[in-house]
Amino acid sequence: MIVQLELRPGAAISEAELSARLGIGRTPVREALQRLAREHLVQILPRRGVLVSELDIKRQLRLLEVRREVERLVARFAARRATEAERKQFADLAREFMTAAKTKDQTRFMRADKAFNDLSVRVARNEFAAGAMGLMHGLSRRFWFLHHRQAGDIESMASLHGVLAKAIADGDEPGAAKALDALIDYTTAFTRETVSTDF
Repeated sequence: MIVQLELRPGAAISEAELSARLGIGRTPVREALQRLAREHLVQILPRRGVLVSELDIKRQLRLLEVRREVERLVARFAARRATEAERKQFADLAREFMTAAKTKDQTRFMRADKAFNDLSVRVARNEFAAGAMGLMHGLSRRFWFLHHRQAGDIESMASLHGVLAKAIADGDEPGAAKALDALIDYTTAFTRETVSTDF
C-alpha cells in the first residue's frame, strides 16, 4: 500500500486502522510497522502515531549512490555464480523486459523487475548484499511508482533491465557491471527530472 501510494507520503496511519483494513491482528501489524521503519518507509513517533515517510529527492539520490555499489556487486556475483538453470531464468527475464519495452507494458515490467531482483539476490549468494538490497528496493519502487508517468520512460527502463539480465545470463561480469551502471545513470537522471513534476 505504501509503495503503490494507497498510503500517501506524509499520511498518518494507526495500528488499529491497518489491523481493521487488512483483517489481521495488531501484533503482526506492529511488527510490520517496525520493519517498515527500519526500511525508512514509515516514521514511528512515540505517543503520536505513525507517518508514511515523505519522498525526498536528495535522500533518493543518496540512496542511488549506495544502490550503484551494492547492485553492481550483486550483478557481478550473479553473473559469476549462476547455474545453467539460473542463467536460463535470466535469459527468459531479458526477453520479458524487451517485450515490456516494445509494448510499453508497465505491469509486465514491474512483474519482471520483481522477479529479476529476487533472482539476482538469490543467485549472488551473499546474504549481506541481499539484506542491503531489501532495504533499498521498497524506497526505490515507491519513488518510481509516484513519478514514472511524468518523468519516466518505461521503454528505456525495461530495455536497460533487459541488457543487464542478458549480461548476467551470459556470465559476463564486466558487461553486467557496465549494464548496471547504465541503469543507475538512467535512474539518477530520472530522479533529477522529478524536481519539475507534481505529485
